[in-house]
Amino acid sequence: MKLLVRLPEMNIREDEVKLLLAIKLLEDRIVSLGKAAEIAGFSEKTFAEILIRRGVPPLKYEKTDLDTELRNA
Repeated sequence: MKLLVRLPEMNIREDEVKLLLAIKLLEDRIVSLGKAAEIAGFSEKTFAEILIRRGVPPLKYEKTDLDTELRNA
């Protein structure tokens, strides 16, 4: 999908807008980590590293999911 968004003049680069959008979509669970990385224009590994540097967890687990994962580890 191609989307054209007109924004007011700002002192921000297009790649930064894409990154911020990808982070927000990931945080709101609208897209997966892989899709967010694609939106931002990075590999999953690089995008996850960027998230960690920004204090954003790359993966989110519900408590019940985490408990299950820990039991199965």
